[in-house]
Amino acid sequence: MDPAALRNRLVMATSMWKETTDDPLPKMAPGDPAQQIQDFELRVVELLFREATPEKARRTADQTWDLVHDRPDDDPVKQRVVKGHEALAKLSNESAPPAEE
Repeated sequence: MDPAALRNRLVMATSMWKETTDDPLPKMAPGDPAQQIQDFELRVVELLFREATPEKARRTADQTWDLVHDRPDDDPVKQRVVKGHEALAKLSNESAPPAEE
């Protein structure tokens, strides 16, 4: 994978982590840089989904989609985001006002 693309992915995921939590960045296990970044992105996505509230569900969906929108459908991070969006949609509906009859 292109080193510039990996760097951009890392910068984006790091920024999302820092916006979401005061926890220090997690340590990356030694290994292939592309795999390290993918593992970190999955942790970021899990953190964002875990921290989502009904009021923040739409923003969380937008943030996570920004991370993966241009990736192929078989990308593991994109697959996790798509799956998580189903839960976010349900969560978002919890905060929606009841429909008028």
